[in-house]
Amino acid sequence: MRVRAWRVALPVADVVEQMRPLPVEQVRGTPAYVLGMSRVRGAPMPVMDLGRFLAGTPGPVPESLTARWVTVRAGERRIALAVDAVEGVRTVDAEHLGTLAPLLRDADTAAVAALGVLDASLLVLLHAARLLDAGAVPALDGE
Repeated sequence: MRVRAWRVALPVADVVEQMRPLPVEQVRGTPAYVLGMSRVRGAPMPVMDLGRFLAGTPGPVPESLTARWVTVRAGERRIALAVDAVEGVRTVDAEHLGTLAPLLRDADTAAVAALGVLDASLLVLLHAARLLDAGAVPALDGE
């Protein structure tokens, strides 16, 4: 996937589908990277701006956000990730992935499984189950 200047990967087992964006209703009390809730195939689903999440800054929602959504399994929940583009399925050799650099070890990187290089671009491999902050879950569940 491409999100802003990032190239992002998820284990294929975590991916449910990709789709065109649907209408989103904002939810109070959620982090800035949670755009709100949408109804996907009849079920409510949180929508997360992956660019805001990775950059750590709220900023405006880019128009390219309307490009694609990728729905993923995140533990017991499903999340729609708003991304700029979906590039397909590729095998990434473990030799192309490394641990987090010392500069990033103190950052809030719980969702980042590994960093690497793919086709001369920085690649971020994510843990889908760690994408949604536990603090956002009560607001999304209507509590």
